[in-house]
Amino acid sequence: MWDTESKPLKGRTLSLQVTDFPNFNASSDAETLYNAMKGFGSDKEAILDLITSRSNAQRQEIRSAYKSLYGKDLIEDLKYELTGKFERLIVSLMRLPAYHDAKEIKDAIKGGGTDEKCLIEILASRTNEQIHSLVAAYKDAYGREIEEDIIGDTSGHFKKMLVVLLQGTRDDDNVVHTDLVEEDAQLLYAAGEEQWGTDEAIFIMVLGNRSVTHLQLVFDEYQKIAEKSIEDSIKSELSGDFERLMLAVVQCIRSRPMFFAKHLYKSMKGLGTADNTLIRIMISRSEIDMLDIRECFRLRYEKSLYTMIQVPSSMLKPCIAGEFFPEAAQIAYKMWEISAMTKVQVWFLTHTHTHTQTNKQTNTHGSWTDEDTIINIIARRSNAQRQDIRQAFKSLLGRDLMADLKSELSKNLCRLIMGLMMTPAEFDAKMMKKAMEGAGTDEHALIEILVTRSNEEIQAMCTAYLKGEMTASLEDAIRSDTSGHFCRILVSLAQGARKEGPADMTRVAEDAQVSETLPQTASFKVLYSDEMIDNFMSVLCARSFPHLRRVLQEFVKCTNKDIEQIIKKELSGDVKNVFYAIVCSVKNQPSYFADRLYKAMKGLGTDDRALIRIMVSRSEIDLFNIRKEFKETHDASLHEFIQGDTSGDYRKTLLMLCGGED
Repeated sequence: MWDTESKPLKGRTLSLQVTDFPNFNASSDAETLYNAMKGFGSDKEAILDLITSRSNAQRQEIRSAYKSLYGKDLIEDLKYELTGKFERLIVSLMRLPAYHDAKEIKDAIKGGGTDEKCLIEILASRTNEQIHSLVAAYKDAYGREIEEDIIGDTSGHFKKMLVVLLQGTRDDDNVVHTDLVEEDAQLLYAAGEEQWGTDEAIFIMVLGNRSVTHLQLVFDEYQKIAEKSIEDSIKSELSGDFERLMLAVVQCIRSRPMFFAKHLYKSMKGLGTADNTLIRIMISRSEIDMLDIRECFRLRYEKSLYTMIQVPSSMLKPCIAGEFFPEAAQIAYKMWEISAMTKVQVWFLTHTHTHTQTNKQTNTHGSWTDEDTIINIIARRSNAQRQDIRQAFKSLLGRDLMADLKSELSKNLCRLIMGLMMTPAEFDAKMMKKAMEGAGTDEHALIEILVTRSNEEIQAMCTAYLKGEMTASLEDAIRSDTSGHFCRILVSLAQGARKEGPADMTRVAEDAQVSETLPQTASFKVLYSDEMIDNFMSVLCARSFPHLRRVLQEFVKCTNKDIEQIIKKELSGDVKNVFYAIVCSVKNQPSYFADRLYKAMKGLGTDDRALIRIMVSRSEIDLFNIRKEFKETHDASLHEFIQGDTSGDYRKTLLMLCGGED
C-alpha cells in the first residue's frame, strides 16, 4: 500500500508527489534565492523550501537566470553561504543528474583511499544513457577520462567489470537471445560451480552485457541447473570488491528499487548514519523510482522509509557544533515524493560481435595464441567492423583488445595487426610519430602520408596525433624534426587546406607559368630562392588535384618538357622528393603507391614499415588499382613480391589484404 495521506513536518504539509512547480518563474526564484543569501547569514528555510519544490530541470533554469541577473554562479554562492551536510544536499540538488554522479565518482577516488561502495552503487545501477551522460559530464567537469581515473584507482577483476559497465553497452531491455538463455546459464555454471577455481571472465562477459530481461531468464535457468541461486554461487566463487560488485549487478537486474531500498536501510541501521549514501540515493532516484523504492522498503522491513529517517534524530546530526539536522529528514521525504520515470535510450552491440569477441577472448587466454583465428577475423573485417570488435572486447571483458594483441603477437605480425585495428586517423598519426622518433627521421614516410591524404584525412590525423601525444601538435613535431624549405612544405601540407573540386580553368595557364620559374640549368641546383619555393608551394601544395592535372598538361604544352624530369634534375634532397611525390600522386596515385611498394621489397632487405604502412592504409581505398599498376609496371604481381619477400603469419596476413594473384 502507498501512503496517500499528507504528513506534517515542522509545521508544514508535504504533498505525496512534487512535479514541475506551477506558474514557475526562473527569474523570480533566482531573486528569492539571492535575497535569502544576502546580508549576514542566510535564510536556510527559504532556500530549502524553494529548491526542494522545483524539479531538476527547473533548478537548471533558476541557475541560468541567477547568472543572467547577478553575473554569479548560484552553486558557488550556495557553497559559500551554506556549510556541512546541508550544503552537500542543496548543492547536489542543483547539479544535473550526470554531474551529480560525476562528482560522487570523483570524490570516491580522490585522495589516499577509494570508496568502492560508491563506485559499485553508481555503476551497477545506471542505464546505458545515464552512463554515457556520466562519462561526458566527468570529462567536462574535470578535464579527464573517467575510465582512466577508475583504472588508475582499482585493480584486478573488480577493475575489469567497472570498465565493462562504463562502456554503457548492455543490450536493450527488449533484447532476449532465447537460443542463448540456457547456454549462458550453463556457461556461468561451468565457470564456477562445476570446476575447481573460477573463470571470472565469463561472469564479467555475461553479467556485464546481456539485457535485464535476458539475465532474469538466465538466473531462473541457472537455479534449475545449479540448484542454488546465482547470488549464492557468486558468494561462494568470488570475493572482495569484485564479489560485492557482481552481487550489486545481479540485485539491480532483479529489481533496482529493492537494491536501493536495501542500501538505504544499511545507511541508517546501527549506531550511525552513512549520510553520504543517504543523500546520494535520495537525490539520484528522486525523479526516477523513489516511490517504488519506498514501497520495497516497506515490504522488506515492515516500516516506512519516512519513519526510518525520522527516528532516532541523532542519526541525522551533522558534524557541526553538535547541531541537530532536521533539514535532512525534510529533504529526504520530499525527494521520494518526486516520481517521474525517465525514458531510457540505449544502443547495443549485435550478437555477431559478441559471438566473434567471445571466440577471440578464448584464443588470447592462456599460454598460447591461435594466430590463424586472429588473422582470419581481423584481416577479413572492414575497419569499421574492427572498431566495433574493439569496443565489444572492452564491453565484454573490461580489457583493451589492443593491449592484449600487443602482448600475444610479435614483430611484424604484431605491427601489421595493430595497424589494422587502429582507425585510419590513429594509424596515420602513429606512422607520423614513428617517422620522427629516435635519432633519425624517415622523410619518405612523412612525404608519402602528407602528399597522398585528403584534407579530411589530414585533419583527422592531426586530431588523433594531438590526442595521442597530449603534449605537442603534429605541426610542432614537424617543425622540431625537420628544417628549411622541406619543413615549410610539410607544414603547409599538414594544414589539410588544399583546395577541393574541379580545375579552375581561368587560373590553369597562370599556374603553369609559375611552374616555369624553376631554374633549368644545373648551376642553380640547390640555390633555389625562398620566392621560387613560395611560388611552387602556392601551386603544388594548395591547388586541387584535378586542377593540378590541368596545370601539368599546360606546362608540357608551354615548355615541351615533363615537370618530373625538371624537378629531378634541378632540385635536390627532401625538397626534390616532396615536390616529385606531389606530381606523381597528382598524375596517378595508385602508380605512386605501386612504386613505393616495389622499392620497399626490391633488393636484399625489406622495408617492412613502408610495406605495412601502405598495405594497411590503402586496403579499403585503392589497393586493387595499386595491384594493377604494380603488375603493369614491374611485370610481376604484388602477390608474387609479397610471397617471395615475407614469411609466416606476417606473409599470410599481407596476402589476405592483397586479395589476389593478378
